[in-house]
Amino acid sequence: MYSVELYNRVRRACHVEGMSRREAARLFGIDRKTVSKILQHSVPPGYRRSKVPVRPKLDPFLAIIDQILEDDRSKLKKQRHTARRIHARLRDEHGFTGGTTIVTDYVREQKRRSKEVFVPLSHAPGHAQVDFGETLGVIGGVECKLHYFVMALPQSDAIYIKAYPAETTEAFCDGHNAAFAFFGGVPISVLYDNTTIAVAKICGDGTRGVCQGSCR
Repeated sequence: MYSVELYNRVRRACHVEGMSRREAARLFGIDRKTVSKILQHSVPPGYRRSKVPVRPKLDPFLAIIDQILEDDRSKLKKQRHTARRIHARLRDEHGFTGGTTIVTDYVREQKRRSKEVFVPLSHAPGHAQVDFGETLGVIGGVECKLHYFVMALPQSDAIYIKAYPAETTEAFCDGHNAAFAFFGGVPISVLYDNTTIAVAKICGDGTRGVCQGSCR
């Protein structure tokens, strides 16, 4: 299972920055098939069946079970049906001849799907993120490609952007110096995205192999 961070990096590289799946696989150290799967899901999916299971005994009663679960939403938790109670009602009121397990499995899956899931996103103060992007600009009446340096402080959403004619080591270092002056200090840590100037390799678990050298 790959991390949510890796999913975000791969999806941004391909969907936003236009990187090919082959390039993403090489940069992040994963298989191209894995890249394709990541692009299909915004977060790592759990196990997914390729086909809907066939349950000849249970399928005719699914609508009844779903209605019982829907009616339970308006009741107190202690008054709601257990899977065993639903099985008993299906057997006594509707002639169901299947076992308890198949009903329990279906009820558990339906309850799991009905729960709201929230992924908290928080950032500690004092940390920064850096990336390079590309855009088109007009200089002296001529349209040209610009490479912009971005440093962001996620905790406060503060951001600094400076454009350069090329994504070079000089631009990388100058961008840092300019951003530090703009923010009035140096962050505790800096997380780099896909820029090859700072990151030599992104491993499968999302960790970075940082290039040697520094901006002085």
